[in-house]
Amino acid sequence: MNSPCQPLPTFDEVLLCTPQTTAEQVGLFLRRCLIPCSGGEKIYTMLYADELSYDVSCRAEELFQHLQHYNSAYRLVILCNCEREHSYIPSVFSQYKVHMIPQRPLAEIQRYLQHHYRVAQPSSAAASVFKDNMCVGIVSSKRAGMGK
Repeated sequence: MNSPCQPLPTFDEVLLCTPQTTAEQVGLFLRRCLIPCSGGEKIYTMLYADELSYDVSCRAEELFQHLQHYNSAYRLVILCNCEREHSYIPSVFSQYKVHMIPQRPLAEIQRYLQHHYRVAQPSSAAASVFKDNMCVGIVSSKRAGMGK
């Protein structure tokens, strides 16, 4: 995010983990990250890795230990909820833990995201629904079940 021209991560660089994420999905992601190829200087990110089941987490650690020897220049970020720091993945990788505070002001981050998510040519697409022709939006309510 050093300049507005830098692209957002691509679909293959991010794994959004849930309790339903399978060992196969994590394995494919780790192979993309740790096996060298001509993919360039990608930064791979596992989001909510603390949500993975115990079995999937164990298999992910084993695969990571095996594959990390193929590439010493990998770039992997694992983001976890600080309230679940005692779950398996955060515990295993605790020696690499870094508490992060965003280094950019919120307004700058919002401008960067607006630059990338604005639809150039408004049409009858869903982007016309969101403010300023954005192709994404967040809909929330303080009252549950109100048709969001």
